[in-house]
Amino acid sequence: MIFSEFEIQIFNEWYFLFLLLSAGAIVGLYFTLRKSSPRVQFIVLFSLLALGFLLHFVKMFIPPYADYTDGFHITERGWRDSWFVNICGANIALFMFFFLTKNKYLYDYMFYIGVISGAIALFYPEEPMAKGDAIEQSAQILDILRFYYHHWMLLAVPLLTVLLKRHRLSYKRIWVAPVGLLLLMLFIVLNQIFQSELGFIPLRDGDGADGLNVIVPNYKNTSYIWGPLEISYGSDGPKVVMSDIGQILSYCCPNCFKFMRVPVLDGGTVTEYITIAKYWPWFWLIVPVFTIVTPISFGLVMIFDHKAFLQNFKSLFGKTKVFFKSKIKHKPKK
Repeated sequence: MIFSEFEIQIFNEWYFLFLLLSAGAIVGLYFTLRKSSPRVQFIVLFSLLALGFLLHFVKMFIPPYADYTDGFHITERGWRDSWFVNICGANIALFMFFFLTKNKYLYDYMFYIGVISGAIALFYPEEPMAKGDAIEQSAQILDILRFYYHHWMLLAVPLLTVLLKRHRLSYKRIWVAPVGLLLLMLFIVLNQIFQSELGFIPLRDGDGADGLNVIVPNYKNTSYIWGPLEISYGSDGPKVVMSDIGQILSYCCPNCFKFMRVPVLDGGTVTEYITIAKYWPWFWLIVPVFTIVTPISFGLVMIFDHKAFLQNFKSLFGKTKVFFKSKIKHKPKK
């Protein structure tokens, strides 16, 4: 057999198959739509986004979001993930409405964040791999197919919108990427607070065996908004660890956002304040987002807007050269 049991792992045959299908679907859609009318292009692209929005709620009926062991009921994860609690999930909710606006700034945001987040998920499919071995992945194959469609959609629709010349990017607007992403993260923060207040999920996890009371990203997949710390459960018990991505983000974060002063209570009275290692929610990501997302977005826009950039750069260089020449020419002689 060419293919082994269904199990997605980095660089195995299933991994490359899904990458090939994803790329092939984008290429096929491009050549199918490039000579179609703008109306047909709009309907097809909007339909892809609408299908993704619908699938976000339909997934509540498949494992691991639903449990059919004793009748049907939605699991804790189902209630947790039905709210848009990570970057890709929030974009699935918003992209369909952004697409209707035809606003150039929202379209820019869709392109940069959609292409970056979608590509990362397709090239490093952490969620399917985290499900376990071939048996466990096969049992949740519908959710894995859903995962691939959602992240392919986030990449494909904005990319096709630009390739089909329905939207023109400008390097002058790359600030939309980091600023838009940070605003999206605030949207996710509000989502999680509402979830907690309405009783769907506990906002904090870790009051049990580990005794830590931290908000951990591997519990709710909140895109590191609450910090890069994760809980690893091994044979020697739970430990606080930091993933490779978390370490990169933490390295870019100023130390002032890694510590907090908290009160020490004695019988309900504050006796002193101590400084503990705790990342400031959302604030700690401001510098890493600008540091990482901005140059990546600039690299992407250069594919489509390099001529305008070079033209403006030459113009600026010429004006600067003339300015300094005029200063030298009119420099008073001693």
